Amino acid sequence: MTLSELFQSLTKQLQGLYSKQESESLLIWLFEEYLGKSRKDIRGDFVLNPLPVEFQNAFKELLEGKPIQYIIGKAPFYGREYLVNSSVLIPRNETEELVHLIIKENKNSGMRILDIGTGSGCIPITLALEIKGTDVFGLDISEEALTVASQNASLLGANVVFRKSDILTEEIPFKNLDIIVSNPPYVKISEKELMHGNVLKHEPHLALFVHDDDPLLFYKHIAHKAKIALKPKGRIYFEINEALGRETVNLLKETEYTEVSLIEDLNGKNRMVSAKFNPA
Repeated sequence: MTLSELFQSLTKQLQGLYSKQESESLLIWLFEEYLGKSRKDIRGDFVLNPLPVEFQNAFKELLEGKPIQYIIGKAPFYGREYLVNSSVLIPRNETEELVHLIIKENKNSGMRILDIGTGSGCIPITLALEIKGTDVFGLDISEEALTVASQNASLLGANVVFRKSDILTEEIPFKNLDIIVSNPPYVKISEKELMHGNVLKHEPHLALFVHDDDPLLFYKHIAHKAKIALKPKGRIYFEINEALGRETVNLLKETEYTEVSLIEDLNGKNRMVSAKFNPA
């Protein structure tokens, strides 16, 4: 069987779960990872020997709906590769946009930056590597997530201090911060049915969902506790639920923040909020 024939056959099998375009993209990822073949190679007439067992097992997991990033154990973010497993969320494009916004607006060295709910560590690691001369910290409630984040920092050569903390019950353990950033749980339980099945089945619910009766729970705690941890004129950045943009803006305005901005992502959805802390 040629690569082209194999590719076409496997694409058809995946189309019960994904669109044709998604199926092809996922297969390209597998071909590159386990067969060392690119999209260009697939057009050629390369005849395959028996498929490696690793490739067969990976394709089986793909058919079961497991995200490909968890299958191969890594995911791209801001031009780098991060280790991921089911203890952490898969880094998303929207979060890259949040990080890019912070980098664009904050070019000074010597800053102190905290990421709350750090997961794989992609946010603080990127900021540490892109904004030179900064002290960067990351908090998470999950020991497993912190292990992944620490591994990523080590592999990518980033100096980030990670600490276990529950932002809902504990104060922020770092002070004199210039920036606090967070991509906290913001998907309402009632929105579960709108999500792809492989996300619901495989990604950590602890990092995704909040109850409908208090969807801004994490934002409230972070906004209030940040007032003690931030320097005057320090900034706060959130990734948000697109349906709760105005509510998040109002929360920050009511909590002594100024210059509150609601920012759309590249798809035109309300996805980020930034604000400045100006104590009276």
